[in-house]
This record gives sequence, C-alpha cells and structure tokens, in this order.
Amino acid sequence: MSGNTSGSWHTDRTHDDFSAHPYSDGPSGNGAISQPYQASTTLAAAVGAHASGGVVTVGHLWEADESESGFPLPDSLLSPPRTFSERLVQGLEMLLAAVALLATSPIYFAIWAIIRLDSPGPAVFRQKRVGIGGRPFRFYKFRTLYVDARERFPELYAYRYSPQQLDNLYFKVENDPRVTRVGKWLRKSTLDELPNLFNVLKGEVALVGPRPEIPEMLKYYKGESRMKFSVRPGVTGLAQVCGRGNLKFFETLHYDLEYVKTRNPWLDLKIIFKTVILSIKRDGAF
Repeated sequence: MSGNTSGSWHTDRTHDDFSAHPYSDGPSGNGAISQPYQASTTLAAAVGAHASGGVVTVGHLWEADESESGFPLPDSLLSPPRTFSERLVQGLEMLLAAVALLATSPIYFAIWAIIRLDSPGPAVFRQKRVGIGGRPFRFYKFRTLYVDARERFPELYAYRYSPQQLDNLYFKVENDPRVTRVGKWLRKSTLDELPNLFNVLKGEVALVGPRPEIPEMLKYYKGESRMKFSVRPGVTGLAQVCGRGNLKFFETLHYDLEYVKTRNPWLDLKIIFKTVILSIKRDGAF
C-alpha cells in the first residue's frame, strides 16, 4: 500500500522531544460539528475490512472550542473502574514486557549504537503523551528524527487546524524531510517502538489499545471522542492493523472508539497476531 503524499499532516506523535517543555493548551479553531458517525461495524469486521480492501468513511466526531482550555474529563473517565480481570491482564503484560526487554536487549543496544553513530542526539527520546483518564506520562521510543527538527520545521508544530484540514490530516507521510537515514529503516521495521515496552512495564501502556495522544491535540476532543481515554493506550491497536499510517485522523479515531466499545481478550490476541504479520510485511509503515 502506498504512503501518504498529499493532504495536511502533523507528526508530533513522532516528534523527538529532548526538553521538559510545559504542556500546551493545544491548537485552537472553530470547527462546526457534523452528524456524528454511527458505529455500525463490529471490530472483527473492521479488522477484516482492511485486509479485503474495505473502506470506512468517517465524519466529524468533535469540534474545536477556543474558549475551553486544558482537558477536563467526566469523573467516570478520570477514575475508570478497574476489574480484577483487568488488573490481572495488566500484571501479565508487565511480566511479558520484562521478559521481552531481556530477550531483545542485544537488539536494543545495537540500535542504540547505530542511532548514535548516524546522527547527533540521544538514541531514545521521551515525549509527553496522554493516557487513561487524561493523565500525562512520558512515552519512550527510539529517535527517528533529526534533533533540531522542530527548529528547522516550526510550521509542522503549530497544531492549528480547520475542520477541512482535520478531514485530510495524516500522522505520518513518506519522505518526511525530518527523518534520519536510520530513522527511515527503524520506522519501516517498527523497531522504533521497542522502548514502548518500558511503558508497559510501568503499567502506563497496554499491549493493545488506542495509541496515546499528544497534549497539543487534546483540545479537539469532545463528546464521544473522549471515550478513547477511558482505557489504557496501547503499543498496537485496531487502527494499527486497519491501515496504520495510511489512515487519516478521523479514520484512526473511528477505529480507536470501536475498540473501546467492544474490546475483548480474543480481539486483543487477533490484533497482536496481525500486528506481527503487518510488521514483517511493513504494510503502512513509513
């Protein structure tokens, strides 16, 4: 599948953050909300739709409001109830993350050395993301961008989008000029996500769930779209096996909400299995 070469895009989900800068209230804009998307596709069908070339059409799920700052959440999302089974799954995931980190440690240190030799800057970067209940945490990835990307391309970090721009917003595009030589290979192979396992080990991230959002985009979340933050974010998710980098912003949100509404252990296993297959095929990775 070919990558995105047109449409507006932002990539602070992949921006390498080397400073502890304060949270931003995010972008501002006045977008009229259209008819909410009525989810009619089951998750199992959604996974199969991408494999068969199916297309999901998505409308606006929120509007931006200049008068609102921060990210207030309902009490039910600020402190979502945790069942015994959920805590058990989290403990199992933390154990698996520890084993995986030990097993992949030679690969981890090899990548660390290659990145340091390829371009100036640290090999691992920390970035502020938003997790369950809207709580912030530090997300870990291997650095794939030049260390001065924000200074060289400040226009890509403004986060001010009109409704039309949001309709055509991609998170990643091919031939991103900020990506290093080694970074291109890391993204294609998905090895840049290997440090995510530290977040799993800390209990901040699940193996499967919506990918964590950046604070700068939170102001665009309203209404039903905030359900995304009622579960832990994931290393992989439904959107990652139904298009990944080829999905636009609203399409990704659609799959995130579908996962939250109908998630179950068997679906998680199916997503993990398909993630492995797509990573080998490098489908949607760039």
